[in-house]
Amino acid sequence: MMKTTTCKDLQAIGAFVLAGGCTKSRIKQVAEMIRAARNYRWVGIYKIAKKEFAIVSETGDEPPAYPRFPITQGLCGAVLETGKPIIVGDVHKDPRYLPTFHTTRSEIIVPMTNNHKHIVGMLDAESDKVNAFGDEDRQFLERAAGLIAHCLV
Repeated sequence: MMKTTTCKDLQAIGAFVLAGGCTKSRIKQVAEMIRAARNYRWVGIYKIAKKEFAIVSETGDEPPAYPRFPITQGLCGAVLETGKPIIVGDVHKDPRYLPTFHTTRSEIIVPMTNNHKHIVGMLDAESDKVNAFGDEDRQFLERAAGLIAHCLV
């Protein structure tokens, strides 16, 4: 069962997306809403373009170290392979991790699927604390991903 505040945040995100469509600035605002809702350090939205993951939007002003990378690489690649979210409690212990920021310690990545259940992108949240993510985060991010996946098509 998700917390009431988490559900309210999801309603706000859904309403915001429905109200204004999928412009670049709106998607950046959605990324920021997702980050603020659970106090994440960083949130990124990646789409799959040809054989690469490409950043669509992210929070903050500092771009990630890998704005584009092959779909076979990183934790995003592992999520694409299994179709399931991945929570990594300590990225320094996972050889698949591609460092976005040198201060990242834990990460959660959720696949974003279209109406035909094809994965069209990834929703990625990062923390500077070890073991920062749990089941509530997974549920929240899966629902948030569902609200914005159509923006990647």
